[in-house]
Amino acid sequence: MDASEVEFLAEKETVKIIPNFSLDKIYLIGGDLGPFNPGLPVDVPVWLALNLKQRQKCRIVPPAWMDVDKLEEIRDLERKEDTFTPVPSPYYMELTKLLLNFASDNIPKADEIRTLVKDIWDTRIAKLRLSADSFISQLEAHAKLDNLTLMEINTIRAFLLDSLNCLYKLRSNQHPGSSKGQFADF
Repeated sequence: MDASEVEFLAEKETVKIIPNFSLDKIYLIGGDLGPFNPGLPVDVPVWLALNLKQRQKCRIVPPAWMDVDKLEEIRDLERKEDTFTPVPSPYYMELTKLLLNFASDNIPKADEIRTLVKDIWDTRIAKLRLSADSFISQLEAHAKLDNLTLMEINTIRAFLLDSLNCLYKLRSNQHPGSSKGQFADF
């Protein structure tokens, strides 16, 4: 899975919009949406909210967690704890990117929010790299990855797979019953 696929999954999350048009309920495979009445909030998937916003048919209400005070608390807790803390949304990074790129005029203090989410992301990725380094250097066989998002796992996946494959090859050549004494692919 690559980053664009994770972003696609994030677009299925719901967000509240305030439409400026009238429309009866829409019946889609993924579920019913609406009815849409001007000035009355309605929950819709992010993909629809962004489409309507681009056509100037609605105003997007930012998620409750997309607040400077809440994000500062999350950032400070993440920096203080050694383990990964729960994030406000399983797609916090993707949603922030999407909403700030297409609806920053609807989000108060958008620049501060962008900076705070980037700080949270950087702290979590640094922890992830340290955890991966510790995992590999201690020759562990398994690890527990609590409170990681799909995008964070996707970011470290290639590195971990390559490292674990190399470790496997090294370990299999150390055992006396190994069929080859030398690496064939090095």
